[in-house]
Amino acid sequence: MPGIVYRDERLAVLDKPADVSLLADRSGAGCLWDLLPESLGTKPYLVHRLDKGTSGVLLVALDQATQRRLTRAFQARAVRKYYLAWVTGAPPGGRTRTVDLPLRKGRKSRYRVAGPRESIRRTASGWTLGAPDGDGHGSVTRLRVLRRSAGRTLVLAAPVTGRTHQIRVHLAWIGHPLLGDHLYGRPDDPAQQAPRLQLHCHRLVVPGFGSFPAATPGDWLPG
Repeated sequence: MPGIVYRDERLAVLDKPADVSLLADRSGAGCLWDLLPESLGTKPYLVHRLDKGTSGVLLVALDQATQRRLTRAFQARAVRKYYLAWVTGAPPGGRTRTVDLPLRKGRKSRYRVAGPRESIRRTASGWTLGAPDGDGHGSVTRLRVLRRSAGRTLVLAAPVTGRTHQIRVHLAWIGHPLLGDHLYGRPDDPAQQAPRLQLHCHRLVVPGFGSFPAATPGDWLPG
């Protein structure tokens, strides 16, 4: 079960562990959502999601009015989201850079940039797509390098939009895939090996509710 970071009569803030599905999937394995009613002592209401491999801050509404309010906040991009990620290589540091690459659905549960890889342009402010396909959805992630260690880099990723797998796809397509990511990048590359997906929702800042952090877990890579 996840730890409880914060709780009041409207909201529970959980610290989700890695490799636990939030909702039921095709594997038939147990999911976090099935355990929450007993753990919280009340019916939970879904607000947003984290990938199975991602750990960290997860908001759960405890009544429908709060669910509607939080859902509107996410849809309006009013919730500020901060993720920690270990990636391969050395993205440029020194200041925040923006990955502005539209995404669309690919094959076999994957997502991809909506345009050819060779049309990605690196500029002083980040990465853009020179020749989009026209069928993608706008996707923006802000990145800041925190530190480097033995061929890998810890970055703070702040997604402005909330597309499926957005951080993972953006980092893979600019040449710095997440460690432990078996869907994106070159997962058989020794440089990408890790005991888990190295993506952690470090903090959510929610207008009208507060700022909710989650410390990196014990299975997070040192550095």
